[in-house]
Amino acid sequence: MTAKGSEHTNTPERPDILLVEDKDSLRQVLRLTLEAAGYTVTESADARHAAAEIARVPHRLVLTDLRMPHGSGLDVLRAARSADPDIPVIVMTAFGSIDEAVRAMKDGAHDFLQKPVDSNHLLLLVERALEQARLRTENILLREEWSRRYGFPRIIGESAAIKRAVAETQRVAQTEATVLLLGESGTGKELFARAVHHLSARRDKPFVAINCAAIPETLIENELFGHERGAFTGASDRRLGKFELASGGTVFLDEIGELPLAVQGKLLRAIEEKMVDRIGGRAPVPVDVRVVAATNRDLRAAAESGEFRRDLFFRLAVFPVEIPALRERGEDIVLLARHFAAQLGRDLRKREAVLSEASLSALRAHDWPGNVRELENAIERACILSDSNTLEPRDLGLLKDLKSAPDVFDALDLSGTLGETAERAVRFVERRKIAAALEAHDGNKTRAAEALGVSYKTLLTKIRDYDL
Repeated sequence: MTAKGSEHTNTPERPDILLVEDKDSLRQVLRLTLEAAGYTVTESADARHAAAEIARVPHRLVLTDLRMPHGSGLDVLRAARSADPDIPVIVMTAFGSIDEAVRAMKDGAHDFLQKPVDSNHLLLLVERALEQARLRTENILLREEWSRRYGFPRIIGESAAIKRAVAETQRVAQTEATVLLLGESGTGKELFARAVHHLSARRDKPFVAINCAAIPETLIENELFGHERGAFTGASDRRLGKFELASGGTVFLDEIGELPLAVQGKLLRAIEEKMVDRIGGRAPVPVDVRVVAATNRDLRAAAESGEFRRDLFFRLAVFPVEIPALRERGEDIVLLARHFAAQLGRDLRKREAVLSEASLSALRAHDWPGNVRELENAIERACILSDSNTLEPRDLGLLKDLKSAPDVFDALDLSGTLGETAERAVRFVERRKIAAALEAHDGNKTRAAEALGVSYKTLLTKIRDYDL
């Protein structure tokens, strides 16, 4: 048996297992067993030290005894769940302490292991727990089954650019860091903001979105922080702002670059000190919110020119995530279009719509300046206008793109020597041919390799080389 499995990868910044056991001899045996299976192990002899270790650095799994000095395994369990609710905790218990093990399971332990510990059973439980934890956090925003089961906002795409943004989002979501989402209008920044909230420990609290560009400058402070009764003419009652309404949850500030300078200082205080001042208020009000901001502007340039506060920019940009434009993830256009056609077809026509080959060609040829939002709008328009269940370019409003689609070789870079140009041409044609074969065979690599007349191994190598 290979305990770690072929999927396991060790990340130095997140050690594998925290082993908590007060008996030195047993702890050494368990450590040697786990290390022989390839895991990295941090040792702790009591609950107090274990809690400090959990606070110092997160681990991928905690294996703890139930009865120990300076606390119990339940204290370790609580410390682990407080640090990261997704860390699996396996508790070890001696015969006669099963009731305590059952209590630990009710409190959120992943599983329990009865002493004396069987090595094979231990490794099986550890492998299973780590695999389940991996499935909870690895690409779940791209998985349809997880979005349905847990209500996550699903993100559609297979391109390297979108996978990178998803991975960064999932990593930062589990922290309390402020997030700055960067990207053009229509790229789906609010979708990513909701993903940060859903994947965080704040998921059961409110998510409040505010479009800073849509609120008049004279009203934005009131909208964010609220006012007291009598603060100004017409203020007949106290009004809570969005920060107070989102208490315990997440505030999403869209188009943060449009926030007036006069309000930016108050926002900075709200983030740093977790305090807001209602208009007309006599004392600051404590708030507990996480801030996710988004912009399509170059905030760094705006900060350098004095159009945006530098201190606020650096406070917001603790963890920037770049959301790619649709033209930078061309291989996702067809995936997104088919998803929207099926979804909007069901909503508007009571049955899924499909896209003709001509429509797919037109979609690929269009440069999509409005990004994913423009694509979704085009599909919705087509679902409304089309008399058929098959959507054509005329329904999408893309006949011009189809007629003016350039010859494939117009896109080639002809600079350099003949040999260099020929090499680029070969790579260009191979990439298009392989992509077309994979699409024609619904992603089945074996059938695609047969159709292309190459070995399966050769096809896998080229897929990797061309980032398909």
